[in-house]
Amino acid sequence: MMIRRLWPSLVWAIFILILTGVPGSYFPSVVSFWDWLSPDKVVHIFIFGIQCVLILYAFRGQYSSDKQRYIVSVLIIFATILFALLTEVLQKYVFVGRNGSLWDFIADAVGVLIGFLAYYLHNYKKKIVNN
Repeated sequence: MMIRRLWPSLVWAIFILILTGVPGSYFPSVVSFWDWLSPDKVVHIFIFGIQCVLILYAFRGQYSSDKQRYIVSVLIIFATILFALLTEVLQKYVFVGRNGSLWDFIADAVGVLIGFLAYYLHNYKKKIVNN
């Protein structure tokens, strides 16, 4: 049952790997802090926010206690940020025509945190309305 809910996040992860493997000449480069909110960084925030939401969705309802949900949520955030780090390492050392970037990784991590926040605010609002 959970596998059925997990496949969208796996497909999205493959999409992210393909997108991060495209040669860098197709994307603008970031050379300063003020370029941080360029369209490239917004894309990083978006794709990793979606990834976090999809994984959280796959694991929803699997654990009964609040403590278990908290631990799993922290692990999901940690794993998604590690995946973001992996994409940057692959860009730096494996993918041709790509360069890993600390700013891209920070945007990825911010996206993960925003995705987590959006998912939990959405579910918290549902919980309040249903009570």
